[in-house]
Amino acid sequence: MYNGVLQSEVIATSDIFSKLTIDGKQLFNVVAIAETKKPITTEEGMHFVPDYTFENCPKLTALFVPSAYDMHAQVHNKKIIDFIKEKNKETQFTVSNCGGAQLIGESGIADGYKIVTWIGGGEQLQKDYPNLKVQNDSLVTFVEDGKFSSSNGNLASYISALNLLEKMTSKEHRKFIESYLYLDRLQNWEE
Repeated sequence: MYNGVLQSEVIATSDIFSKLTIDGKQLFNVVAIAETKKPITTEEGMHFVPDYTFENCPKLTALFVPSAYDMHAQVHNKKIIDFIKEKNKETQFTVSNCGGAQLIGESGIADGYKIVTWIGGGEQLQKDYPNLKVQNDSLVTFVEDGKFSSSNGNLASYISALNLLEKMTSKEHRKFIESYLYLDRLQNWEE
């Protein structure tokens, strides 16, 4: 995380991976990571306290890279980019949501892989990082290629989290979590 992060992209991951199984077992340890232990102020004004810093972060199975409306500071923060590069060496899965794709692009870890970003951001992402295979963000909400997956962000971050949850557990568990969070009701909602 970092100041200005979109809280929905942090919450989506936590929401999906922190829930217990149908028989009450905790499968995952969800942690928040930032450059320092200082509270992070989200774009929406909430304050989140990181569990770990870049220096004391434990080994990760999956890394979710969120975004902010203004990614300039993060893309130019060598510590964030270096952290992503180093953690990607150990992760089984690396996920970006929205403008988090810029951090993935800057790190170079997904060169040659498909990626999607926020709706309207793909053309610039492709110009800035020509080695990425940027997908048409007006048609593609989520894409997976090897260990990398990405989404348009905001509430679409639930899609990338649910997809990875199913890969790491089962389709039945994903459906249970969707029902537990009433996501199934949102999918069938009508005005």
